Amino acid sequence: MYPTILAIESSCDETSASIISNGKVLNNIIATQSIHEIYGGVVPELASRAHQQKIVPVVRRAMEQANVAMKDLDAVAFTQGPGLLGALLVGASFAKGLAIGLDVPLIGIHHMKAHILAHFIDDPKPKFPFLCLTISGGHTQIVIVRSAMDMEVIGQTQDDAVGEAFDKCAKMLGLPYPGGPVVDQLAAKGDPQKFKFPKTAMAALDYSFSGIKTAFLYFLNRERQKNPTFVEENMNDLCASLQDHLISMLMEKLVQASEQTDIQEIAIAGGVSANSGLRTRLLALAEEKSWNLFIPAFEYCTDNAAMIAMAAHFKYIAGEFDDLEVTAMARMTF
Repeated sequence: MYPTILAIESSCDETSASIISNGKVLNNIIATQSIHEIYGGVVPELASRAHQQKIVPVVRRAMEQANVAMKDLDAVAFTQGPGLLGALLVGASFAKGLAIGLDVPLIGIHHMKAHILAHFIDDPKPKFPFLCLTISGGHTQIVIVRSAMDMEVIGQTQDDAVGEAFDKCAKMLGLPYPGGPVVDQLAAKGDPQKFKFPKTAMAALDYSFSGIKTAFLYFLNRERQKNPTFVEENMNDLCASLQDHLISMLMEKLVQASEQTDIQEIAIAGGVSANSGLRTRLLALAEEKSWNLFIPAFEYCTDNAAMIAMAAHFKYIAGEFDDLEVTAMARMTF
């Protein structure tokens, strides 16, 4: 019999709890925080306070929905990092207290590794080794996954993440936060070839997106000087062109990684993997390159505790536990 584990996710602005038992994720309870919308981005202090308010009812609901009692838990897992430190501390402190009270092991989880292991929640599951493009508001990485416990970053952004590029450029267009999903929606109505933007040349399999934001800002400023209503008149085409450009940059390096490693098992993970334009491009590439492609369900793309639970399951089986000295880490090495 495999363990029954309570997992907690609190790395940013989602308070989430999940129960995994006998290798199967039983639920995935998520409480979102809408207060950040009026500020155009996540406010760390407000996120921490919201986690404090929501963590108990979220955990209680997860336990009740799964029909699992506290005495049935074999371990408690939590997101150790990376993420917002104050938000992480809420989940870490709660998990520690519960683990002490129940006298069960404590398991700290790396947030980005959990995104990758979300592929093992449902079928079909990728075979080892596989490549995973992890893309979010804070990370852009190409990872070779040799096993659930053996992963290596072989390419990554040297500055901003692609998710940040989506959101910041969306803000320049006057779109609401979070801007990435709005860009995706509007892009479906536009011409992706209407406007061209410069690519950033990076060595090997690395990325850079900070220059794209600057180039996009200068482009908008120039066009607005010629026509003050340029953005409003071309919104759909701007979103489509921007999205196509960013996706092309992602795909170029992913194709290189597949060719260099001779791996055709390809997966994506992280919040940006919910982007419909990216999914469409990946499906076309998979057919062209004969890849075995794995795309997670939408509910496992954004931050969630189900992926933390899955990662904790593998760590429990490997006997990797943490003592009470474990600390939340805003920046955490892969």
